[in-house]
Amino acid sequence: MSKSGDIVNIKDSFRFSTAISFWCSSASCQYKGARMTKQEVLTGPLETSSKKPCCLHTCTKEQLLEYFENTYTLDEWLFSSLKEEGYFYKCPDRLRLPLIFYYCHPAVVYVNKLILADLIQERVNENFEAMFETGVDEMSWDDTENYRMGGSYKWPTVAEVVEYRQKVRDIVRSVIQERELTLPVTQDSPWWAVWMGIEHERIHLETSSVLIRQLPVSMVTKPVGWKYGPLSTGEPVLRNPMLKQPPTEVRLGMDDDWPVWGWDNEYGCDVVSVPKFEASKYMVTNREMLAFIRANGYQQRNYWTDEGWKWKEFRQAKHPAFWVCNEECKSNCGADLALYSHCNTQNTKSENMLNEDDGDNNEKYWLRLMFDITTLPLDWPVEVNFHEAKAFCAWKGDDYRLPTEAEEHVLRGLPDFDPENVKTDPIYAKELAKLYNINLVYGSSTPVNFYPKSTSGCYDTFGNVWEWIEDHFNGIPGFHTNQYYHDFSTPCFDGKHNMILGGSWISTGIEASRFARFSFRRHFIQHAGFRLARSISDKTMSPANVVDTPVYILDTKSLDKPDTLSPTGVVLVRRQSTNSHYVSDTADNVATFIDQQYGKQWNKTLAIFKRIRSLTWEAAQSGHASRVLLVGCGPGRLGFELSAFCDKVIACDTSSRCIYVANELKANGRYHCNAEDGVVTKNEIDVITIPDDAKSERIEFKLLTWIPFELKDFNVVINTMLDRAQNPRAWLLRMKELVTSGRNGRAIVVSKQWKPEHLRKDFEPSLQLLMDEEHEADDDVTCSLSVWGKAPVDEAEV
Repeated sequence: MSKSGDIVNIKDSFRFSTAISFWCSSASCQYKGARMTKQEVLTGPLETSSKKPCCLHTCTKEQLLEYFENTYTLDEWLFSSLKEEGYFYKCPDRLRLPLIFYYCHPAVVYVNKLILADLIQERVNENFEAMFETGVDEMSWDDTENYRMGGSYKWPTVAEVVEYRQKVRDIVRSVIQERELTLPVTQDSPWWAVWMGIEHERIHLETSSVLIRQLPVSMVTKPVGWKYGPLSTGEPVLRNPMLKQPPTEVRLGMDDDWPVWGWDNEYGCDVVSVPKFEASKYMVTNREMLAFIRANGYQQRNYWTDEGWKWKEFRQAKHPAFWVCNEECKSNCGADLALYSHCNTQNTKSENMLNEDDGDNNEKYWLRLMFDITTLPLDWPVEVNFHEAKAFCAWKGDDYRLPTEAEEHVLRGLPDFDPENVKTDPIYAKELAKLYNINLVYGSSTPVNFYPKSTSGCYDTFGNVWEWIEDHFNGIPGFHTNQYYHDFSTPCFDGKHNMILGGSWISTGIEASRFARFSFRRHFIQHAGFRLARSISDKTMSPANVVDTPVYILDTKSLDKPDTLSPTGVVLVRRQSTNSHYVSDTADNVATFIDQQYGKQWNKTLAIFKRIRSLTWEAAQSGHASRVLLVGCGPGRLGFELSAFCDKVIACDTSSRCIYVANELKANGRYHCNAEDGVVTKNEIDVITIPDDAKSERIEFKLLTWIPFELKDFNVVINTMLDRAQNPRAWLLRMKELVTSGRNGRAIVVSKQWKPEHLRKDFEPSLQLLMDEEHEADDDVTCSLSVWGKAPVDEAEV
């Protein structure tokens, strides 16, 4: 059966999607049997094309509302592809959560961010806002499945999630319509959180598309208005020459006051001198990858890095993830789909087969599109992970590699960005659809020779699929986090994430901006490919940035040295992680914490710990039932002391090493400081023990980069971490909500730098200053201890 008409087949002309704006109150998709209808997942009029992002300097409320509505609907439009409600609870990727999570998660983030920004004061559904707040970012390809990925975890019904999404849509609409919008919108503005929610959902539009594309093809159907790109231009790409690029200088990053909204890692400034190099005219195609497979590239160990070979062997990979063959290849699905294989005869002969024309595809490979299977389009860019891209480079020759971040900017050939003319950013270009396969012009890739080339002579320097880059992900000089989402990028500055640039066909909004910088772990599946690069001279090679900060991984009890890049063809620039928590989490610092809490410095810490304990006792109503959150617990001493009289103590820190020591103390009652575990340096004290009156069963230690909403209902919240937090305001904004959740809630803040006058901006009027004391700290510096809460309640009035 052939349905080639479902794929655009054109040579020299362009056909582009237009918006379909109507309310689908009764119409249903062409499903068979008891299947989903569009109105069951849509909370507004259907739209099938993406609008462009709003300018921070000139945006009107009407434009922002239109952009928000478009964003919200596009996400729902994608989920209308699932044929049955049960498919929302499937795990297309064994290391990700079920699809129901990704359908609800963006709505939850709107609520969480608007709460932090004080644009709304009440939550919509506290259970949902805890359940759907945080996903997973697996450390390795062989991580075990999260308990929420299937099994006995109780997810809500689709109808309940649709109802929640409808409520959130109405709330965000009301905020935009009713709150005063002051321009320009800056990073300190509450309105920054509105943009953040919108752009976050557009990221998840792409994330969800990758997951849905991994579902069994029988579970999905192409939504109304979805249009695939052409299989070929009629002129096959048989050669992919290397094009020389002259030496030049490029700037990475953008200024804080530019009119384009951005994620934290996109701000800053780094001017890089790029020597002459050469890059492939096109992104590497499926035809080229087929040659690699024919040459047994997946079986040749010498082409793969150590990490890449381990991944390949574990996954038993024989070809790219979205390719389909008839050899029953192992899929990446999880839970009850773990035994499913994309590669079987039933799939390739299904009703979702669009085209049976084999061309010169003698090996009988097909390609999984979003909702269908087609003959492998040989001129489309291949989609692979970082490991596969590097193996292909090694197969081509020792001097081949991926482009660096700076080189990728050279290949774009764009003029300098003009803040007075945002059209110098391609996402704002007047005829964007004729220049790049981006912003959902098509619902798939297109041939690598389909769109115009850039001034560098290279094609697809924006869009089609993302490009893997040599550089590790890290902040640009001048990097700083935002108080509304301070851990958006920083957890990925670990040397385990490589950059992807340029966007894909489904990248919309700021993801399609010239400033977009994203990353994934090297084994991740994305709509991502690569192009080849090569240095021309051994004496002048491009710089590639490497994160050179060792990161202690808690679960593996080991020091995780960042994987360094191959020095072939690049100059490795070793930089510290711009995550200050990684940098400060050293063996020496943990040894210092141990001395302060258990060793020779304990006398200086004793007085303030004793005062915190006393205040906590009073706030917990003289030992009655109580819950306490301790932020900045270090190796745990204060948490253990509080456990003597509190029913539950949650003690968290950003230091993996400190949490490891605390957990060892909880489990064993003692910790050997000079054990060969790599956690601390040699210490004068050999063994430390927990206080005699500690109740270890009452305390839980957590490694956190953020206080998730699932942690709530505390009588007392204690924060001793502000002086070493990367973004103290972020912790204070979250802390305020924790305290106001109870009538008698109290916040205790201890800091050398953050005095009560600094806290008023974030705490008042919700919280009042009840007490302020000065205490002697180390190095003859005093620290402030302040207590915050609602005014004391007169029992006679209750």
